[in-house]
Amino acid sequence: MQKTFFNKLATKTAGKSLTAIAAVLLTHSSLVSAAAASELASTAVAASKTDNVNVSYQIKHLEPSSWWVDMKSPALQLLVHGDNISELTPQIKADKVVIKQINKVANPNYLFVDVIIREGTKPHRFNIDFLQDNEVVISHPYQLKARNKTSAADISFSAKDVIYLVTPDRFANGNPNNDQVPQLLERKNRTAPGGRHGGDLQGIINHLNYIEDMGYTQIWLNPVVENNQQEYSYHGYSATDFYQIDARFGDNALYKKLATEAQKRGIGLIIDVVLNHSGSGHWWHNDLPTEDWYNNQGKVYVGTNHKREALHDPYAVNADKQLFSDGWFVPTMPDLNQRNSYLANYLIQNTLWWIEYANLSGIRVDTYSYPDKAFLTQWTKRVTDEYPNINIVGEEWSTNPAIVAYWQKGANTHDGYQSYLPSVMDFPMQDLLVKALTNKESWNTGLNQLYQVLANDFLYAAPEDLVIFPDNHDMSRIFTQLNEDYELFKIAMTYLMTTRGIPQVFYGTEILMANPGTTNHGVIRTDFPGGWQGDDVSGFTGKGLTSTQKKAQEFMRKLMNWRKNTPTIHHGELRHYAPESGVYVYFRYDELNKYMVVINKNASEVTLAMEKYSELLGKAKSLIPVLNNKPIAIQENMLMPAKTATIFQVR
Repeated sequence: MQKTFFNKLATKTAGKSLTAIAAVLLTHSSLVSAAAASELASTAVAASKTDNVNVSYQIKHLEPSSWWVDMKSPALQLLVHGDNISELTPQIKADKVVIKQINKVANPNYLFVDVIIREGTKPHRFNIDFLQDNEVVISHPYQLKARNKTSAADISFSAKDVIYLVTPDRFANGNPNNDQVPQLLERKNRTAPGGRHGGDLQGIINHLNYIEDMGYTQIWLNPVVENNQQEYSYHGYSATDFYQIDARFGDNALYKKLATEAQKRGIGLIIDVVLNHSGSGHWWHNDLPTEDWYNNQGKVYVGTNHKREALHDPYAVNADKQLFSDGWFVPTMPDLNQRNSYLANYLIQNTLWWIEYANLSGIRVDTYSYPDKAFLTQWTKRVTDEYPNINIVGEEWSTNPAIVAYWQKGANTHDGYQSYLPSVMDFPMQDLLVKALTNKESWNTGLNQLYQVLANDFLYAAPEDLVIFPDNHDMSRIFTQLNEDYELFKIAMTYLMTTRGIPQVFYGTEILMANPGTTNHGVIRTDFPGGWQGDDVSGFTGKGLTSTQKKAQEFMRKLMNWRKNTPTIHHGELRHYAPESGVYVYFRYDELNKYMVVINKNASEVTLAMEKYSELLGKAKSLIPVLNNKPIAIQENMLMPAKTATIFQVR
């Protein structure tokens, strides 16, 4: 019977693809068992080789792979990739889901399908059929899901939070079985500073209690999407699949689980988005949709000049501006051309997809100023239109506050540029914080440099929304920058936890991780001790830590938990007195509470004449050091210990 049936099948499907043959088999499932269907499919392949049956049609990628109902924008653009897929015509027969337009490009292996999801559409599954000569050749399943009942993006991150920056490969190895994955190129090599060490998402999940106990309320992970590069793939900034978690970290479901488990502890998850470039191992790299998908496509490697000033320089030539935006970082990071509308839509939808899929609390954007400026406006507006309360922080690595301030929403820009970016990384503060603590005191150096940071806040539309930090994954550890001076470390961290802005702390800062004698990024991002089975030292349990490391960890735990429960520090007013003789004093206050912070950088104790601060002290009678709660009566002159930053509650 099978042979008779197959003869009829071969006649009916002559000239059709193997997928079409499979579709016919499925329609005759009552006649053919699953085992027989498998046998017949194999026979069909053999027949196609002799009967010239077209077997070229196959969907290799359809992205995004799913979407949601009740999104504020009804529009969805599907990227469809497969050999000669443009020869087929997509069709959707589903409730209130219609194809608005089918877009073909020069490469026949791509279609961009514009879909409208009409109001009132319910969550459901349906097929996207691909037709040739009015017959279904491929039938691809698709799902519209219900949105999250409560969105973490509605709360997002703000000055109420302390962000914990984690490089996943270097934090904790929770699942040794995924250290090496057959289909991914780079293998584990924990001895190599730039190699993969095996940290993963399960390792972070396993230590959420530690993160919560320390007082962190948000986690920012360096990118965890697939980076299938030959080498140096651990950092995550060379995406080879924007929709898949790297299998050495786990999978999409585990990423979602991390977000869920963190939220149970009051901790949000921030995604690190890369809009500027992909990796050279990306699946589209050797089969690009259009001739302008990359900048400088098809040319000898053209590197960026990194001259971010060129975008603002009134004397800059266009060539410098273009080279900054269109040049590649390195040969393995192709620069994406966001002026291509299909790529722009792709990047926007990818961001929205991850926010909704994993219920994320916010976004950090890598190398923010490098992509096309008009696209950045489009991207930030689309994201904030969909999630009005979400916070997005952009990385503009400049120590010039005028350049950093340009990108924040509400800025009074010199060229009328309109941004929708809520927050920017405060690199000027990081730079001057270190200089303030390591330079000698003079009329314009030392603590005066820290004073100058806040004096420049008139440049920002919302300085309270800036993300402030002692260091990050791309620079030397703060303990190293401060010449491993523990007292200066405590001053720096006290300042960051009490001044304006949203503090971010790099993993291991709390145990004084350092990189003496080198600026190698692999060493800066060294493994958190205790994250691997067999580690002799553990930052999680305290095993093997030095006494100074233990003191630092306990200091940070007290400081951050105090901050977490002190709204005045989150949103209160800030006033400061100009530094004098190595002493810097500032206040945070609201209608309920007032705090006074005294930084004495000197190597000896100093006497404060309290009358100087009467404008803000008012009729207060006592000062209570918040980390030991022993009230001190305010006197005419008060001694402040050497090399300290002391937080007082004013009573």
